[in-house]
Amino acid sequence: MTDERQVRPATEGWQQAKTPDGKPLLQFEAPKRGKPPVHWADLTLVERVAKVESLGLPKFRAKQVSTHYFEHYTDDAALMTDLPKDGREELVAQFLPPLLTPVRELRTDDGATVKFLWRLFDGALIESVLMRYPGRITLCISSQAGCGMNCPFCATGQAGLTRNLSSAEIVAQVVAANRYIRDGRLSRSATSSALVPGSSLPPSAFDVEPVSDDESDKSVPERGLSERSESKPESKGQRVNNIVFMGMGEPLANYNRVLRAIRTMLAPAPDGLGMSARGITVSSVGLAPAIRRLADEGLPLTFALSLHAPDDALRDDLIPINDRWKVDEALDATRYYFETTGRRVSIEYALIKDMNDHAWRADLLAEKLNARGRGWVHVNPIPLNPTPGSIWTASDRAHTQEFLRRLNDAGVPATLRDTRGKEIDGACGQLVATEEDQALAAAD
Repeated sequence: MTDERQVRPATEGWQQAKTPDGKPLLQFEAPKRGKPPVHWADLTLVERVAKVESLGLPKFRAKQVSTHYFEHYTDDAALMTDLPKDGREELVAQFLPPLLTPVRELRTDDGATVKFLWRLFDGALIESVLMRYPGRITLCISSQAGCGMNCPFCATGQAGLTRNLSSAEIVAQVVAANRYIRDGRLSRSATSSALVPGSSLPPSAFDVEPVSDDESDKSVPERGLSERSESKPESKGQRVNNIVFMGMGEPLANYNRVLRAIRTMLAPAPDGLGMSARGITVSSVGLAPAIRRLADEGLPLTFALSLHAPDDALRDDLIPINDRWKVDEALDATRYYFETTGRRVSIEYALIKDMNDHAWRADLLAEKLNARGRGWVHVNPIPLNPTPGSIWTASDRAHTQEFLRRLNDAGVPATLRDTRGKEIDGACGQLVATEEDQALAAAD
């Protein structure tokens, strides 16, 4: 095995947006577009009560609306029979305006993995991916339409940033997934966290580290449910219990809306979705100040740093944000997250043949992580997922095994991450609204 060949990042089949001085363009401000309608999930508890009372209704109506949306997963006024019949349709239309219109769903893994394409109010398109694993259900959600981080190996980054999602648009992806599960449409055949063929390594800690969600065993209330599948009683009470912010967008570039969405996910039912903070993973390419800010929120979320290279010489080209916050700054912020929250963090590392899979890079990564302490981090290498227009190739088995061996031998726990959804372009780095998607949405 040799580590001599070095492939440099280069775009293939598309033009990377650049600044006037020739650097990859980073988009932190979304282009000006109309704002989505204000939704119940955008409001705080105080704001919901004030909204109800402003219409001359008793404040307990706020709890009824929340129960229907966050527990029953419905926005169908006809099913909200506990609300006054007179004016009910108008009331629900005002509180729960439609946010996501389904355009297409693609299924793989015998129906245990489903990718959803959603059209937003302004025609923007986003995707989310629902995955059943043994003992848990995970949803990968989007925080932006497109992404402004401009990473050359990521299909989402190639598309650029369309706009930030509202808090309610983020939450709506979870509500829609829960409705899908409730209706018995997600396959009961859980796909195991598969090893890469030929690998003797254990499944990824990222994929098989479920956290107990006390609410997940509760039966979904019967009252006010839409399209409940009585022929699928085994789906009763099941719902998403793991969220990963690894869909479209850089979550920390849409910080305030993402945090409000997370707080709604964590709020006890019926005021929110009643999820466990430990079941929510926020991923970032390395916005160091925002990582520290997230640590100071006092929420025991799981954090994942998309590193992909331990040296600035490569990461400057591979992850353009590295031009602003270097590897050591991103790692220091990630270590701060661990120290502040007590939550072990993950390092995501897409293995790219002859680009970042060299043995010496595994050694350098281990050195940098160990220099900041032991037991605070877990590395998740993952073979690069192919993206449209890319000729980059995933690491072969020998280099993958050697990379993992060196990390583990250095005392850095590392396991190969499963790549679910490749067949439907639903795996990491593959979520993007294609021209076909745009045409389908326009014709719908």
